[in-house]
Amino acid sequence: MSNQPSVTRGTLVIDVDACKGCELCIDACPPRVLEMTTHELNSRGYRYPVLFDGCTGCRACSQICPDFVFQVYKYETPMVREPSEE
Repeated sequence: MSNQPSVTRGTLVIDVDACKGCELCIDACPPRVLEMTTHELNSRGYRYPVLFDGCTGCRACSQICPDFVFQVYKYETPMVREPSEE
């Protein structure tokens, strides 16, 4: 985990159960803040993406997704998240 603060300019709502695990969103994400689950599966038996801090709200994931899994929201003011103390 990084010791640097991360700037998040947007967020996503992911319809986990609609995902078929194609992973197109992972490669399409410019800030690389989406990652597929490794052990968790949705109700249909597929791995699905999870979001980490640093989303820019660019909509690349929603534009490439064939199953309309993503709702993207862009913040008016970017949020700075401090690294957690672990």
